[in-house]
Amino acid sequence: MDYIVEAKKLAKSYGDFRALKGISFAIPQGECFGFLGHNGAGKSTTMRMIYGLSVVEEGELSVMGERIMHLTPPHIKQIFGIVPQEDNLDLELTVIENLEVYGSYFGMSSKEAIKRGQELLEFMGLTDKMNVNVDMLSGGGKRRLVIARALINDPKIIILDEPTTGLDPQARRQVWQKLRKLKEDGVTMLLTTHYMEEAAQLCDRLVIMNDGEILAEGSPEELVEEYILPFVIEVRISIDMLPPQINEKIEAMGARGEYMVDSLFIFTKDSREIWDKLDEIGLSQRDCYLRPATLEDVFLKLTGEREEA
Repeated sequence: MDYIVEAKKLAKSYGDFRALKGISFAIPQGECFGFLGHNGAGKSTTMRMIYGLSVVEEGELSVMGERIMHLTPPHIKQIFGIVPQEDNLDLELTVIENLEVYGSYFGMSSKEAIKRGQELLEFMGLTDKMNVNVDMLSGGGKRRLVIARALINDPKIIILDEPTTGLDPQARRQVWQKLRKLKEDGVTMLLTTHYMEEAAQLCDRLVIMNDGEILAEGSPEELVEEYILPFVIEVRISIDMLPPQINEKIEAMGARGEYMVDSLFIFTKDSREIWDKLDEIGLSQRDCYLRPATLEDVFLKLTGEREEA
C-alpha cells in the first residue's frame, strides 16, 4: 500500500529531553488518523515535523512518497491545510477578506481567492456572514472559518490541531459534520484532540501516545475490543468506602476491576448479570453506573496512573 504520510522510528530531542522516542505509523490516502495523548505526549512535536516547523533529526519521515530529510520542502507544504489550535484570523477584516488574503499566499489572484472563498463559505454554512467582520462571529463560526481558510488551496492533507477546543456541543457537532464530508471527498486528515468522543466520531484509526511513545494503534472499536471488556460499571463511591475483598469477588464473577482516576471501574462481558448481582459484592446500584465501554476507558487504562484490582 502507498502511504500519504509514513514515519519509521521517528525521534526528537530538545537538549536532554526526549520528546519522541522512535515512533512509527503509516497513513493511507483518505483516512482520518488521530493522535491522542496528554499534553507533552509528543503529538504536537510529530505534527510540527510533518508540516515543516521542526527539523527531522532521527528516523525517517515521508510525505506523498518523498523522504523529508530535514524540513518539509515548500512544494510539499503546498498540499497541506492547517487548522491550528488557536484561532489566528485577522479580526479587522471581513470573513471573505480573510479568505482572499490567505489565498494570495498560494499565488491565487484576488478574483480566484474570492470565488474559492465563496464556495467554501457555502460549504461551511457561513455565506450569510461573508461581509461581516470576523470579530462578530461566534466561537463556532470562527472555527468553521479557520477550516474554510485551511481549504483555500484545495489541500490533499489537512492537519487539525484540537479543532473543536472551547466549542459548545452544538457547534462541535456542526464542525464534525463538515469534517466527515471532507473525508467522504477523499481528503486525508491528521487529527490531534483531547476529546475522546471526537476521536471516536471521526477517526478511522488512531494512536494513543504517552511520554513520546505510541502505546496502542487501531480503530476506536479495535482498541476497545483489545484492551478492555465491552461494558463497564463505574463505582461512584470513594475507594476507602469499598467493601472488603471486593477485588476477589469481582474476579469470581468473571469480571475485571481496575482503579483509574481514584475510582473503581468494573469491566465485564455480561453487563446485566453483574449489574443484577452487585449486592452480592457489597455494592448498591444507586452508587453505580452501567454503560458501554468507550475509547476514553482505553485511554485512561493505558495512560493514567492505575492499580490492577
